[in-house]
Amino acid sequence: MSPAAEILVIILSVFLAIFLVLGIILSIYLIKLTQEIRSVTRTAGKAVSNIEGAVSGIAKLTSPLFIAEIVGRYIKKFTKNKKGE
Repeated sequence: MSPAAEILVIILSVFLAIFLVLGIILSIYLIKLTQEIRSVTRTAGKAVSNIEGAVSGIAKLTSPLFIAEIVGRYIKKFTKNKKGE
């Protein structure tokens, strides 16, 4: 093998080793990132379910109050019309 071919093989093997190490490091960082993303999505899911429970509780409470308020208004209007006649 000629000296130029040997130098080329050495250069290519060094670059291959560098890219292999960089690929391994990148893979490790990607695995850590996906674990962090899973943790954040779990936390967000718990927060959403808690908010959903609170909103449904408030909706159950406000619906009867809203209906009672509307009925009360109509009764007041009806009684005012009766008194005016």
